[in-house]
Amino acid sequence: MELRHLQHFVAVAEDQHFTRAAERLMVSQSGLSASIRALERELRAPLFVRTTRRVTLTEAGRALLGEAERILAQVRAAHEAVAAVQGVLRGTLALGTEQCIAGVHVAGLLAAFRRRHPDVEIRLRQYGSGTLAEEVAAGRLDLAFAYRTQADTDQLRSASLTTEPMYVLCHPEHHLAGAAALTPEDIAGEVFVDFHPDFGPRRATDAAFAETGVRRTVALEVNDVHSLLDLVDENLGIAVVPRHFRHKREALTALPLKGTAEAAYETVALLPPHRATSPAARALMTLLETGGE
Repeated sequence: MELRHLQHFVAVAEDQHFTRAAERLMVSQSGLSASIRALERELRAPLFVRTTRRVTLTEAGRALLGEAERILAQVRAAHEAVAAVQGVLRGTLALGTEQCIAGVHVAGLLAAFRRRHPDVEIRLRQYGSGTLAEEVAAGRLDLAFAYRTQADTDQLRSASLTTEPMYVLCHPEHHLAGAAALTPEDIAGEVFVDFHPDFGPRRATDAAFAETGVRRTVALEVNDVHSLLDLVDENLGIAVVPRHFRHKREALTALPLKGTAEAAYETVALLPPHRATSPAARALMTLLETGGE
C-alpha cells in the first residue's frame, strides 16, 4: 500500500469530488482515479459510491478513512521530528480554533510563528469546539484552541489558557438592562440568542443552566458572533456570552451572570491523546506561553 494512494483517498473523501480533490493535489483527474482504483483492488473492496454530483464513502471507505488519517499523521510527525533534530522546523502545522476565542490572538500568534518558522506550512480551520475536539482526536489537527466542555475534552490532553465569567448581553432598552447582575432564574423566560450546539460557549451555557435546573429556550440560533450581536442590538433577544464579547458592541448592556458554579468559560489548547505533539505544535505553544503573539 503506497502512501500516495492513502493521500489521494483522504483528499477525495474530504472533498467528496474527484475534480476538486485532483485540483487540490495538483494531479490529473485520470491519475487520481487510477490511484483510487489501485487502492480498491489492493483492498478488494469499493471505497466510494460515485454519482454525477459527488462521491460518498462506502462502509469499507469509512472504515479505512480513520486509519488512513492516522497513518498520514504519523508519517508527517516522523518527517517533522527528523527536521527538528536537524535544527530546522519544516512540515505542516494543522491548527483549529473557534471564532473569537478568548486568551489567544490567533492572527498575531500565527504571524509571529511564520516569521520564526517560514518553512512550516500553516493550515487553519475554524469550527465549533465539539468538532475541533473530534478533529484533534482523529489526527486531522495537531492542535486546537477551544472552549472546555467535559464531554469534548475528557479523551484529549488539554492545557488551560484562560477563564472568563459569563455575561448577559441585552439591548439598553431591554427591561433587564438596569440590573446590577442576573441569575439563571432571572432570565429563564427570556428570548435567547445563542450559537449552534457545536460551539463551546453554547455548550458551557447549557451546562450552567442544567446545573441550576433552570430551563431556557434558544429561539434564535446563529453560527457567528456578529450575527448574535446584531440580533441583540435589534432587541430581538438576550445572549449569554464570554465577558470579552461585551467589548465587541459597546452600545449593548453587559450584566454579570451569577448564581451557578458553572458560570464560566475556560479556553484550552487541545492536544492529541495518544501521540506525541508535533514539533510545529510544540513551537506554537512555546510561542504562546512566552507571549510571542
